[in-house]
Amino acid sequence: MNLLKPTSANSCPLTPLTFLERAATVYGDCTSIVFNNTTFTWAHTHRRCRQVASSLARLGIRRGDVVSVLAYNVPAMYELQFAVPMSGAVLNNLNTRLDARTISVMLRHSESKMLLVDVHLRALALEAVSRFPPGTPPPVLVLIRDLEESLSLPPTVESRVNEVDFLMSYEDLVKKGNSNFDWIRPINEWDPITLNYTSGTTSAPKGVVHSHRAIFIITVDSLMDWSVPKNPVYLWTLPMFHSNGWSFTWGMAAFGGTNICLHKFNADNIFSAVDRHKVTHMCGAPVVLNMIANSPNAKPLKNPVHFLTGGAPPPSAVVLRTESLGFIVSHGFGMTEVAGVVVSCAWKEKWNRLPVTDRASLKARQGVRTLALTEVNVLDPESGLGVKHDGLTQGEIVLKGPCLMLGYLKDPLATAMCMKDNGWLYTGDVGVIHPDGYLEIKDRSKDVIISGGENVSSVEVESVLYTNPAVHEAAVVARQDKFWGETPCAFVSLIGKANSEDIIKFCRDRLPHYMVPTKVVFMEELPKTATGKIKKFWLRDMAKNLSPPKERSRI
Repeated sequence: MNLLKPTSANSCPLTPLTFLERAATVYGDCTSIVFNNTTFTWAHTHRRCRQVASSLARLGIRRGDVVSVLAYNVPAMYELQFAVPMSGAVLNNLNTRLDARTISVMLRHSESKMLLVDVHLRALALEAVSRFPPGTPPPVLVLIRDLEESLSLPPTVESRVNEVDFLMSYEDLVKKGNSNFDWIRPINEWDPITLNYTSGTTSAPKGVVHSHRAIFIITVDSLMDWSVPKNPVYLWTLPMFHSNGWSFTWGMAAFGGTNICLHKFNADNIFSAVDRHKVTHMCGAPVVLNMIANSPNAKPLKNPVHFLTGGAPPPSAVVLRTESLGFIVSHGFGMTEVAGVVVSCAWKEKWNRLPVTDRASLKARQGVRTLALTEVNVLDPESGLGVKHDGLTQGEIVLKGPCLMLGYLKDPLATAMCMKDNGWLYTGDVGVIHPDGYLEIKDRSKDVIISGGENVSSVEVESVLYTNPAVHEAAVVARQDKFWGETPCAFVSLIGKANSEDIIKFCRDRLPHYMVPTKVVFMEELPKTATGKIKKFWLRDMAKNLSPPKERSRI
């Protein structure tokens, strides 16, 4: 057979932006966004995104320029996931919990041309821009005002914003844009579409660049893996800036979902929104599961809600408590470098016959690769070979597949260290593979505690702590010890009554003695990153300053 070659008809670039066009045709009359008392349809959202993209192009934004967004989960934030790349630009969602110095560094590093700012984050953005050195042009500022206020203005009246600080308002971009704008498609599917900075929990933040191709693939893959049906009702408790909402920002358009946007959330308004809008799906870090499970006002749901969690291994006790309320918890593993969930705990029918505690333990595992990931493995750090599938032998988790990042912006050394010549992306996570082929994370490589020559998994100790009914949150880090080298130190917040001796005895009854914390520090709330991960680097620093532990036997 003669070798056939690709043609322009069968090799057009993949991009998730086409999902919005299809949504306007298929789901045009269906609700796309709900925010307070405002509702849009997919026809509205498609038109508004094209208008914003048109205005960005008219203001001089060109293909490949970086446009940054600093906003909560409001409608404009959702629309910009489409509108910015539809203008040809690269979308840069900024973490709303960062300080002005860090945001300023990111804006300068990315050479951002425009920054769209939630009105409630105005002061933070202005301070970040004020830190630009003389001679360095700051990005043009556009203000995202409260939606109801903006929509109440007559069409002929422009929003009044501080002319010194902001060029115009977001709704001005909508009003002045062309609804028939022929949006700018990627020339090549490897063209960049997003720039996301890592959370910096273990190192300085790095700029992760993803292609149109990778985002298209991970979006379709995530919808399939989670078995999302048509017209889901999705509650945005996951920040959209967190890896672009694990790519469900584009996914909801693909399946005509309803996006329930919340400016900020707590357990009470989560339950309220679930009941009011008949929510079917939501995502979040384990801290959100914990918030739901420990809410004093928690009550069983009228209808089940699918909850996808990731970002850190969820303690099985928290999974159990959340599912008792009617949530169906799914667990996945991903990272900014892969744009979404690429390993998930694919559920087996036979597991439904197991006791609930066993089911919860199984759900706490990360699982197997999703369909779009080519391969996942756990490699021995010394030999570089795959570890035994015994659930005990630890190594570093590595990935390969089409949804991996293009690399780190302006950082070839970090890119080469992460994506090595052997074809693997090294995650920095320590894991094991069980005899059934399912992967389980044991720790971040920097969080493993080496005590008396034994590796202690902080995740395993934390899982035991979460089974204590008095414990609300728990994190375990290494504490220097003259005799053992390191010992576990537990930081705990409570919902009941307990003292250090109670916590240590609880662990001693359930863990090998070398894994038992030698120190327990009680805190009102554990420090977290903007994506809900506990700041272990802060806790490690705190542990260094604690008084030396007393010598004690662990036998």
